[in-house]
Amino acid sequence: MARILIIEDEQDLSGLVEYNLRAAGFEAEAAGTGATGLARARANVPDLVLLDLMLPDLAGSEVLRMLKNDSELRKVPVIIVSAKGQESDRVQGLELGADDYVVKPFSVRELLLRVRAVLRRADVDEGPAAQLSAGDIQLDTSRHQVRVKGQEVVLTALEFRLLRTLLERADRVQTREVLLSDVWGIQAEIHTRTVDTHIKRLREKLGPAGDIIETVRGVGYKLSPPPR
Repeated sequence: MARILIIEDEQDLSGLVEYNLRAAGFEAEAAGTGATGLARARANVPDLVLLDLMLPDLAGSEVLRMLKNDSELRKVPVIIVSAKGQESDRVQGLELGADDYVVKPFSVRELLLRVRAVLRRADVDEGPAAQLSAGDIQLDTSRHQVRVKGQEVVLTALEFRLLRTLLERADRVQTREVLLSDVWGIQAEIHTRTVDTHIKRLREKLGPAGDIIETVRGVGYKLSPPPR
């Protein structure tokens, strides 16, 4: 039974979401502030967090940053649930490391579908161990670890999933829409600029080794391993 932590200060809404999650077979609990949510997550690591951006004590973006900087919580998927529904808000939320973004008001059915989709992706990430490599880059799925020339490079869960997807599909062009669907688990309802931003940040973290991720103008991206 997956455990869902709801960090939301609107009690009526958090109560409604908690009730429906429990009715759908999940274990759920709610926290009304960012600090309380962080404390509960650290005390009992959840399988997924539903996070509001406008909290009374901490900005939701700061809570997300703290979750992603915590070694014990870094891999916990996060769905932002917010009334801030502009495209720029959604793109920023995904760029901060959220796994999905749901805009208020929302249907409970849609939220449950997105929760299940994100949890399925997490299960895939925890699938059979694999060692993937290209050039100076080595990726270990069992340890959720990336090394460049033997030195560990810290990636967010989304960056890790993006690199893993490109490595698994080396020499095959991936369109932005395919990456949004397969890495983020969403259709192209969000401007594909978020893919470009993540590719840029991934290349920066990988340093010169990231040059093997090629831009295919007007189409998408391709990871081309150097010849052995």
